[in-house]
Amino acid sequence: MKRLSILTLVLLFASFSAALSRKNDGTLLPNGNFEMGPKPSQMKGTQVIDPKAIANWEISGFVEYIKSGQKQGDMLLVVPQGKYAVRLGDEASIKTKVKVNVGWFYSISFTAARTCAQEELLNVSVSPNKEPKDWGMLPMQTMYSSDGWDSYCWGFLAEFREIEISIHNPGKEKHPACGPLIDSVALKALRQPIKTRGNLLKNGNFEEGPFVFPKITSGVLIPPNIEDDHSPLPGWMIESAKAVKYIDSDHFAVPEGQRAVELVAGRESAIAQVVRTNKGWWYDLVFSVGDAQNSCEGSMLIEAFAGMETLRVPYDSHGKGNFIKAKHRFRAVSSRTTVRFLSSYYHMKSDNSGALCGPVIDDVKLFSVRTLHK
Repeated sequence: MKRLSILTLVLLFASFSAALSRKNDGTLLPNGNFEMGPKPSQMKGTQVIDPKAIANWEISGFVEYIKSGQKQGDMLLVVPQGKYAVRLGDEASIKTKVKVNVGWFYSISFTAARTCAQEELLNVSVSPNKEPKDWGMLPMQTMYSSDGWDSYCWGFLAEFREIEISIHNPGKEKHPACGPLIDSVALKALRQPIKTRGNLLKNGNFEEGPFVFPKITSGVLIPPNIEDDHSPLPGWMIESAKAVKYIDSDHFAVPEGQRAVELVAGRESAIAQVVRTNKGWWYDLVFSVGDAQNSCEGSMLIEAFAGMETLRVPYDSHGKGNFIKAKHRFRAVSSRTTVRFLSSYYHMKSDNSGALCGPVIDDVKLFSVRTLHK
């Protein structure tokens, strides 16, 4: 049995490495869904007492192994995929080592849920890397989906062949069994975007972005206050206090291609990109505005900023997945221009779920009018 388990881990790691090398879609980390769990002798109730009891992972602190359907008081704990997940108590962490390509940019995606605390945070880090090690603090105060689970992502540049990925609960509630549930941890290599012919913006169609879980229908949240050099949405910054949502055409209506961005938190949900321009030249910023066909209805208003001008684009959503085209002509006032999008209003789905939603942005292009007329 032990030999079989070791063989299974070897095969898991081999298939993980091959998937990262062969495709750019990303893949679950070995035992990234925590289905290979501890033995009964390695547990005390739900608490895991052996640091290496969960295959391919190492734990520290108060970590629980949770089965789908398990109850906490009157609350039913739901696992989004498979049968098991882990819960990180106060100051607890879970980490794993993986081999990557030095100099490549990667995005980590995972699903998480609050269980009882309101001010939970998750610290995602990679080491060895920059000193101090690369890390990002992901707030979980706002839940965006209707089922209690959200998918998150975070980006980093790999500086070593072997890295250690850690997810840590820094502990705000001072209660060991009151932390977030973690499930389905995945890794994706990201191509660095380049400007294409006829578009000064990088990744204007949002096709390059974090891993999207094929069986999870809520999209992936890109955390707030993410700079370009750490963005899991290459080329774009998240210039806001709340997250934006990365959505795919398998689960949502997308105006163009397979990916788009949904601005789910009103004026607190914004994306931006800085682009080189020629002072005094005129430019056209064109883009699509729509809804994701996810019961997000009502009068929407997108604000597009560029140069010294703001374009406000109204969109009346019926939740049917329609979209409109918009154009914003402006004159550059410097050699660098920030292009920024935000939603003027907050929206909630009309299905009585209470889930936040918003307008969809896609197919963003920026080009010089002077170049156009040559």
